[in-house]
Amino acid sequence: MNEKSPVESNERQLLRGAATPTLIIGVISLIIGTVLQGRSGFFGALIAQFVVVIYFLIRILVSKLSHNLDPVTTLSLVMFSYVAKLFFLGLFLWALTALTSRESIDRSTFGITAIVLTIAWLGGEMRSFLKLKTHLPLPPPPEIPKE
Repeated sequence: MNEKSPVESNERQLLRGAATPTLIIGVISLIIGTVLQGRSGFFGALIAQFVVVIYFLIRILVSKLSHNLDPVTTLSLVMFSYVAKLFFLGLFLWALTALTSRESIDRSTFGITAIVLTIAWLGGEMRSFLKLKTHLPLPPPPEIPKE
């Protein structure tokens, strides 16, 4: 039998919270890009969605993988993933501008869509994070001197 755990992982909750607004904004940006720029606007918005989603999914995957690791290993893994993401993002953007024409992929639609999707993803993730029931130890209340 496939039983579901009643408690969902933090990463899954963050992913669900971030994916919903990103999907909605992504569909809207595809429609707007297609209406304003035609086929090149559609492809610009579509590629921007791909880049933004992959970029943030890697962060959630690293969070899931490093859940039980010691802090030094976690930091090393996070720093490696960050540098690798920046390198591959730069390489992808270079390839996008060097190997495609402006008529096939609209650069403005790509850029605007990527920025709006990033804001949507981070906003959804922050909203989900605030809903998490994380139990952090709180300091004891200060002693009030009795007079």
